[in-house]
Amino acid sequence: MDAAGGQELMMPAIHPIEIWQASGRDQTMKDILFRFSDKRDREFVLGPTHEEVIVELFKRNVHSYRDLPLLVYQIQQKFRDEPRPRGGLIRLRQFTMKDLYSFDTDFEGLDVSYRKMYDAYTRIFDRCGVPTVPALADSGAMGGRDTHEFIYLTQYGEDTCLLCPKCGYAANAEVAAFVKEPVHNTEEPQPFQEIPTPGLYTIQALADHLGIPTSKTCKAVFYAADGEPVFVAIRGDMDVNETKLRRVLGAVDLHYMSEDEVAAAGFVPGSAGAVGLKGIRIVADDLLPQETNLVAGANKPDTHLLNVNYGRDWQAGTIADIALAGEGSLCAAPTHGKALCRTAMDARRGIEMGQIFKLGTFYAEKLGATYLDAEGKQRPAVMGSYGIGTERLLAAIVEANHDERGITWPAQVAPFQVHLVALQPNREEVRNAAEEIYGRLQSGGLTVLYDDRDETPGVKFNDADLLGMPLRITVSPRALEKGSLEIKRRTETESDLVPLDGALPKIKRAISP
Repeated sequence: MDAAGGQELMMPAIHPIEIWQASGRDQTMKDILFRFSDKRDREFVLGPTHEEVIVELFKRNVHSYRDLPLLVYQIQQKFRDEPRPRGGLIRLRQFTMKDLYSFDTDFEGLDVSYRKMYDAYTRIFDRCGVPTVPALADSGAMGGRDTHEFIYLTQYGEDTCLLCPKCGYAANAEVAAFVKEPVHNTEEPQPFQEIPTPGLYTIQALADHLGIPTSKTCKAVFYAADGEPVFVAIRGDMDVNETKLRRVLGAVDLHYMSEDEVAAAGFVPGSAGAVGLKGIRIVADDLLPQETNLVAGANKPDTHLLNVNYGRDWQAGTIADIALAGEGSLCAAPTHGKALCRTAMDARRGIEMGQIFKLGTFYAEKLGATYLDAEGKQRPAVMGSYGIGTERLLAAIVEANHDERGITWPAQVAPFQVHLVALQPNREEVRNAAEEIYGRLQSGGLTVLYDDRDETPGVKFNDADLLGMPLRITVSPRALEKGSLEIKRRTETESDLVPLDGALPKIKRAISP
C-alpha cells in the first residue's frame, strides 16, 4: 500500500450512529451492525467498515483540489454480527481488514486509482502464493458502481464464480451476464386446462410425471420484500437471482418465504401460479413472455394448468431479468464487434480474498464531503474503497500451499524464513555451532525459528515439515565433521551440504522467491 502511494492511519472502531444514519447504511446493513448505547444513552456501532468515518475525516482535513488525489489505508479490526460465522477464519464476527480509501477530483481520476489498486492487489496475492481470479461482483450495501472481487477458487468456497474458458470473462454468479434464449416459442398457443397433480410439489416431480422437460414449466417462488409478499415467476429450469431481484424491487430486506408463510398469507404452496392471482405483486423473468404453452400452478391444492401463456392468461406488474447464471450458461461478453462470445461457462466455487469498489460520489453526496475546484466551486469528492480480509487470506495461503506433511509457506509471507534444527544439542560442538549460525542468520537480516529441543531427528524433521518454513537448516554432528550445514527447501525432497564458511549468501539465495 505504501508503494502504491497510500498513507497509513488508524480509525476508531466505535462510530456514532449519526454518520451511519446519514449514509442510510444503518438500515441497509442493520442485520450485521453491533449497536450499543453509552451511559448517556447515545447510540454507537462497532465499525463493520469505515467509509463513513473516513469521509468525516476528509471533511475536516481536505478542502482543495490541490490536496487530491489522496489514498489512505489502515489495518484495523472490524465487527459484523454475522448470523452464521463459519469456515474457520473465513467468516467471523470480529476480523482484521486492510482497507484503503481513495479520493479524487473526478471519475477519470477514480479510474486511475482503481487500476492502481487492481494491479497492487494482483501483486499482493501473487506474492502470497494465492492464485486469484478478478471477477465482476455486486457492490451490495457498499453502494457505487463498478466492483471486482479477487476470488481464490476452491471447492470449499462460499461464493460461485462463472468463468468463460474462451474469452476469460469472470463474474460472481450474483451479477454474471449470460445469454438467455426461449426454448418453447415455436408452438401456437393452446387452450389451457386444469389437471390433477396430487403429491407433485416440486418442478422436477411435476415434469417427470408429465414427461416434459423442466423448461416447459413455470416455477412460482414467493419472497418477502421489506415485509411485503412478492410472487416471482421464472422458467422451471432456472433459479431466481436474489441480487437481481432485490435491485428490481428496490428492497433492503429480501427473504424466501417458507411454505407456512405462503399458506399464512393466503396462497397455495406447491400449486401456486400467476393465472387469476390477486392481492400480490407479480414479478416475471423476461423470458416468460417469449415462451408458449407452459405448465403452471392453478392456485388450487394438487392442481396445475397446461398451456399457460403470458399476456393471454396472466400478466406481471414487473418484467425483468431475474435469472441466475449457472454451469453451462452461455457467456454474454462481447467479442469482436457486437457479437457475443456464447461459450458455455464453468461454475466454480471460491472464496473472496479482497474486493475493490468504485464508490463514486455515493458517500460524498450523502455526508457532504466536498472540495474546492480550480474555479473555487464546491465539488463532491469521488471515492474508491479497497479491502482485503487478512484472516481469510491467511487461511487461503495455507489451503493453496500445503502437502501431505504440512504447510509450505511462500517465502514472502512465512512466519520465519529459516527453521534452524540442532540435532543432539546437548553436545557442546553442536550447541555452539547452532547458536553461532543462529546469530549470523539474524545479523544477516533473516528471521529464524530455532529448534534446540532434546528430541529425536524424526520428531524435529516432522515438526519442521508440519510448520513449513521455506528453508530448513540442520546442524548435526555428522555435518559438522565435514565442516558443513545441511540445507533443505521445504518443497524439495533432497538436502544439500553447504560449507560453514560462506554459508549465509547461499542461504539467502536458497530462500529467494
